[in-house]
Amino acid sequence: MNTLDDPRRPEAEAERRPRPDRTAEPRRSWTRYLSVTNIGIIYVLIGLIVVFSILAPETFPTWTTVRSVLNGAAVPGLIALALVIPLSARLFDLSVGNAMGLANVLVAWLLVEQGWGVAPAVLVTLLAGLAMGAFNGLVVVSAKIDSFIGTLATGALFATVVTMLADQSVTGPQLGGAFGAIATTGLFGLTLPLYLLLAVAVAFWFFQKYTVTGRRVYALGFNERGAELVGIRTRRLKFASLIAAGFVVSVAGILLASSVNSGTPHIGPPYLLDAYAAAFLGATQFGGRFNAFGTLLAVILLGVGTNGIFLIGGAAWAQSLFGGVVLLLALGASNLEQAIRARSWIRAKARQAAAP
Repeated sequence: MNTLDDPRRPEAEAERRPRPDRTAEPRRSWTRYLSVTNIGIIYVLIGLIVVFSILAPETFPTWTTVRSVLNGAAVPGLIALALVIPLSARLFDLSVGNAMGLANVLVAWLLVEQGWGVAPAVLVTLLAGLAMGAFNGLVVVSAKIDSFIGTLATGALFATVVTMLADQSVTGPQLGGAFGAIATTGLFGLTLPLYLLLAVAVAFWFFQKYTVTGRRVYALGFNERGAELVGIRTRRLKFASLIAAGFVVSVAGILLASSVNSGTPHIGPPYLLDAYAAAFLGATQFGGRFNAFGTLLAVILLGVGTNGIFLIGGAAWAQSLFGGVVLLLALGASNLEQAIRARSWIRAKARQAAAP
């Protein structure tokens, strides 16, 4: 019988072929997920916890410190998350610190100086946040001014408005009561602002990962000209990303006023450095793009570092130094990761070209 006509021949050849080792695939997958380039921030966080627990064994490894770090992450976390969408679209919003400061003073000024109720004061402050974002959009998108320079200028204007409203801290009993309860109400020792931070992080994660618009924002940041050629309305996305940032920082300003029971001029700019440090450090995690959960972990890392330095008796300047060092390391890690990815892509293309 001719073997060419043997109907069993294909099955026989299939049996002789080497079968792929499917057991190795999950191991490669888990190795990739647990690699330093993917979740290195978690390893650094664990290392910091161990070091500070050794240096301050009586004060650092306690539930009080955990609550302090988590509750204290709410305001800086919201400011850092406000940067995620603009940075994904390759826009630098340097006005977020002054915008948050303006929201902080505005809500206190409306409550104390104007005698407004809590609900209308909060609503107007949120609308002011949208207006600040829209103003940034007009400067950056409509006037076509570079976002780095444009938002630096708008931030100076926001600071001027703060000075016009109040040249000193705005305090009064109106900032307690129902308004003060916004920052003190909580569950299991964790306050409402922390839960709001988690809600915003989940919303941003879902937007970036599972919506068409979120993927278009990533495409815009990766290649603006290419995004335009495929029909993405890049100007609209830029405008919307800056408006979203303005809204989120206004929420942060309201929560800060509620937690400290005052509206303080010049309170916003110091948050800018840590916000960018967290955003860029978070971008080195979970895929190498600006993302919500990486940013959230970076904020917690900064909180652990600053609280740990305080508890071991470190100088006040050491906390700012820690934030600056983290930002430099984040930028360096981001550049290194991009170089590694580029080298891997080149090697893969070379192997494909060499294959028969």
